[in-house]
Amino acid sequence: MSEINKDALISVRNLCKYFDISVAPFKTKPLKAVDGVSFDIMRGETLGLVGESGCGKTTVGRTLLNLYQPTSGEIYYDGKQIKTRKEIEEFRKKATMVFQDPYSSLNPRMTVADIIGEPLDIHKLYESKQQRQERILELMGYVGLNSEHAARYAHEFSGGQRQRIGIARSLAVNPDFIVCDEPVSALDVSIQAQVINMFDELQEKLGLTYLFIAHDLLVVRHISNRIAVMYLGKMVELAETNEIYNHPLHPYSISLLSAVPVPDPKIARANQRVMLQGDIPSPLNAPSGCPFRTRCAYATEQCALEMPEFKEAAPGHFVACHNLDKIG
Repeated sequence: MSEINKDALISVRNLCKYFDISVAPFKTKPLKAVDGVSFDIMRGETLGLVGESGCGKTTVGRTLLNLYQPTSGEIYYDGKQIKTRKEIEEFRKKATMVFQDPYSSLNPRMTVADIIGEPLDIHKLYESKQQRQERILELMGYVGLNSEHAARYAHEFSGGQRQRIGIARSLAVNPDFIVCDEPVSALDVSIQAQVINMFDELQEKLGLTYLFIAHDLLVVRHISNRIAVMYLGKMVELAETNEIYNHPLHPYSISLLSAVPVPDPKIARANQRVMLQGDIPSPLNAPSGCPFRTRCAYATEQCALEMPEFKEAAPGHFVACHNLDKIG
């Protein structure tokens, strides 16, 4: 995946984000949180990004929006590379983020109206106070909040309502693209369904494009058109949702999907759980070659020597593995 797809709204090529970690006095070592990730997101679609905690999912989302400055790599929006400070500022009018924790992502000293109106103030998107107030009430209506909520503070709301405030704030600049960073993981299951359905409705109504980061594979399956799987900073598989659920190719994806709970007891008993051996290596001391080789049943000497290329194994199905012929 090297050429830029002109039809994609977002294109990412070889994105890397390294953090310098102190390992001794006056000595640092790079932690490769994201290492050479490439993908496209088409206009109007939802790309799900899954993987174990600490694999680099959130870092991909934050680096994509330049909340973290990329160590290297290229980010394209609508075919144009985002590089200079001015380009980043313009990009942030079209790309926003919904954060994971609705308790810490809202300022407790600001009213709901001020939280939602802050992006309008920063980007000067109104001509009068009346217009600002009307826009805030419109955004609150999108996410199911009443006008009487506008003068309240965040601590007066439940977790689900707080996340709705965060979603309304992300919509304030009328974006094309939203990074959803595990937006339902801190919510009760019954509230999760409401919020997921709201994301679907907003996408249909406003023509939004999502990068949906999550570790709940059932949620991701429901909302995503395509799914990308990450492991230890690397992207190991990318395909359409049904394709990756029915025909996973990478050994890690196979194990991950075998752990998805099935509500039917007979099917659940018949399913074979693919257990992984060993622990996840530290990203500070990642294995040479393929990062998954220390836990892979199919690993060979070649896996230790070189990282497999992330290539198209079937139409629209990308995978990084040396031993696809052995997996079946």
